[in-house]
Amino acid sequence: DLFLRPLTNLSDRNMLRLRARASTFISACRNNMRFMSTATKMNPLEEKVHGDIEEMRSAGTYKTERVIVSPQRAQIEVNNRSDPVLNMCANNYLGLSSHPDLIQAAKDAMDTHGLGLSSVRFICGTQDIHCELEEAISKFHKKEATILYPSCFDANAGFFEAFLTKEDAIISDALNHASIIDGVRLCKAQRHRFDHMDMGSLEEKLIAAKDARIKMIATDGVFSMDGDIAPLAEICDLADEYGAYVFVDECHATGFLGKTGRGTPEYCGVEDRVLVINSTLGKALGGATGGYTTGPRELIDLLRNKARPYLFSNTLAPSVVGASLKVFEMISNDTSLRDKLEENTTFFREELSQYGFDIAGDKACPIVPVMLGDARLAAEFADEMLEKGVYVIGFSYPVVPKGKARIRTQISAAHSRDQLQYAVNAFVEVGKKKGVIA
Repeated sequence: DLFLRPLTNLSDRNMLRLRARASTFISACRNNMRFMSTATKMNPLEEKVHGDIEEMRSAGTYKTERVIVSPQRAQIEVNNRSDPVLNMCANNYLGLSSHPDLIQAAKDAMDTHGLGLSSVRFICGTQDIHCELEEAISKFHKKEATILYPSCFDANAGFFEAFLTKEDAIISDALNHASIIDGVRLCKAQRHRFDHMDMGSLEEKLIAAKDARIKMIATDGVFSMDGDIAPLAEICDLADEYGAYVFVDECHATGFLGKTGRGTPEYCGVEDRVLVINSTLGKALGGATGGYTTGPRELIDLLRNKARPYLFSNTLAPSVVGASLKVFEMISNDTSLRDKLEENTTFFREELSQYGFDIAGDKACPIVPVMLGDARLAAEFADEMLEKGVYVIGFSYPVVPKGKARIRTQISAAHSRDQLQYAVNAFVEVGKKKGVIA
């Protein structure tokens, strides 16, 4: 009424209509305020999730996803950018992710074997091409048998639990991939963690586990965040001395490390001394998806019957199998791509090092971490590199330890020398601006 009192020239009927509308409006405002008040009172789940996200935002560790609108290759197109950018952070080591021969092989496999199997392997999900791929992988790694998984994460999750019990022991490198860590957690074996690539620490843990029935040493071949290459020869020597077995995750080595690309065991000269290799089809070998375990035939048979990710996950799609068969045909007969990658890796590492960047990892490794330390600096550095047309990502906790933030670059055989030089120049410009180098 106080609001409507000045409108004295309105008729009674119009006044009543206006009063009704005002009353409805005021009621709606009150309901909205009541809703907003209720919405601000979070339940325990909302409080926890919101708090975690805000904590990551304030620490500079919150991750956002850039959207790529082109195939994966050396130069890619990114959403909301008119010009292509140089991709320096893909696992596309051999440059095969968009190779026309692999795309054609994938299409051919769909034509002959369909889109998918709608089944796990042991029901009605095994085709002839799955068996062919397992045989090709076994031959490549010089092992007796192979089992395919949807991913290497699944291969690692299913391996240890299938046969290790509380009578056994796993001795694991402190910086092993999260999938190995999760796989170890799933089994009931004793757990021992040795300091990263420290043979003295490994020996201590082997002595501590001396009474275990089975002693399994688990390590990455190449450590994806640091670019380190495991000293497999020394690890195998200790395994022989203490009656242990060696398991190696080769996701960041298969196809390019070693003279013929057969990974860390070949690079270290211990192919016949590593019991089991787990690896992926989703990085150097075409970049799609899929993983595998290769090793002794009877152990592989046991995994087919007991590995839960294998028993309860759909079989690998025919398109991926067809393309992967083509990949193994290519890399088994020709080392030109891994040779080009080796040349590119040497060039890029030497160029960045001469400008004073703190470069981690083994000189032979195409994973080239540029160490920055601070999480926010790494994120800002990556953003400024993108503005210069170079696509890189800042890695920080929890992906890497606190205080160890970095830009992890990854070299590809698809990179030209001019592209690598362009990336070096961009690093130097941003590095000087941010005070990382003088």
